[in-house]
Amino acid sequence: MEYRLLGRSGLKISTITMGTMTFGGVGWAKTVGAVGVAEARKLVDMCLDAGVNFIDTADVYSSGASEEILGEIIGGPRKKGVMVATKARFPMGSGPNDAGNSRYHLIEACEASLRRMKTDVIDLYQIHEWDGQTPLEETMEALDTLIRQGKVRYIGCSNFSAWHIMKALGVSEKDKRERFVSQQIHYTLETRDAENELIPVSIDQGLGILVWSPIAGGLLSGKHRRNQAAPEGTRQFAGWTEPPIRDEDRLWNIVDALVEIGESRGVSAAQVALSWLIGRKGVTSVIIGGRTEAQFRDNLASADLKLNAEERKRLDDVSLPWLQYPYWHQRNTASDRLGEADLSLLGPYLQK
Repeated sequence: MEYRLLGRSGLKISTITMGTMTFGGVGWAKTVGAVGVAEARKLVDMCLDAGVNFIDTADVYSSGASEEILGEIIGGPRKKGVMVATKARFPMGSGPNDAGNSRYHLIEACEASLRRMKTDVIDLYQIHEWDGQTPLEETMEALDTLIRQGKVRYIGCSNFSAWHIMKALGVSEKDKRERFVSQQIHYTLETRDAENELIPVSIDQGLGILVWSPIAGGLLSGKHRRNQAAPEGTRQFAGWTEPPIRDEDRLWNIVDALVEIGESRGVSAAQVALSWLIGRKGVTSVIIGGRTEAQFRDNLASADLKLNAEERKRLDDVSLPWLQYPYWHQRNTASDRLGEADLSLLGPYLQK
C-alpha cells in the first residue's frame, strides 16, 4: 500500500480509502447496501490488514447508522494509525436548522457524529455539499472552532465547484482560519468533468483529492456490458441514477477497453479502472465500497496494479471528453504560457 500526503498537510493516507455508505441500509441508502455490524467488522479488518489507514463515512449515510456501526467497530481506543473522516451538510432532522453549513448545524452535527462513532476526535471533517445561503465566513469560523476545540484535526469539502473552493480558501486566508486540506469529488474514466476545474484548482492550491464512487457506482466493474440488462443485485438494477450517463456508446467503449486490459492482465475491470485513477495527477486516494468481502478484496488488489504506458494511453484516449470553452480556446492560443495546473487538463489535447 502506498501512502500520500493529503494536500498541504503533513498527514499521510493510503491510496485506497474504505467507504462505508453500504453500512446500515436505512432509507435511500438501502439501495446501496445494508451491511450490519458483524459483516462490517470483517470488511474493516480486511481493509486494515491490507494497509488501508483511512475510513470515510457521513452522518447522512443511513441516517447516522453508518457512523454508529463504525463506532461499534473502532470506537473507543482506536487501533494505532487508523483515521476516520466524516461529512455534514444534508438534513438530519425535519427542523429548519437540521441541515446546511451554518455554525449552529455544523457544531451540532459534529458533536452528534462524535457520539455515534464513540470517539473524541474526527481526523477529517468535510462539508458534504455547498450551501449558498450561509456566509462562508460563518462556515469557516465554525470549522476553525471545531479544530481549536480538539474535536476535528483537518477540514475538507465535497462536491464544491472551483469558485466555491477558491472563495472558501480566500475567506480562510483573510480571516486567518484553518483552510481546507482536501476535496472529495466524483471522478472516473466515464465522468472526467473534474478535469476542467477541480483537478487544476487542487494542483494549484495544494488540495488533496479523495474520489468517491471511483468505478461509477459499479458501471465500470465489468459486470455491466453493452446491450445487456443491469445484473440483479447491482445498484443500477435497484434504480440508482448516479452518475448520469450522457453518452451510452462512449461508456460501453470504455468498459470494453477495461475488460480487455483486465483479461490480458488476469485482473478485473474494476481493478484496472481504480489503478487508472490512482495514477492520475492530483489524486490522493480512491474510496472503495461494497457489500461483500469479495468486492472489497478485488478492489483492494488495485493498490498493487501498475498499468503500463500503452494501457494508460488506451484508456485515456477512449475516455477523452470534448474540450469545453474556454479550454479549447486556451489550447489554440495560449499553449506557450501554460502552467502545471493548466496542463493537467490541456496536456493530452496539445498532443493531438
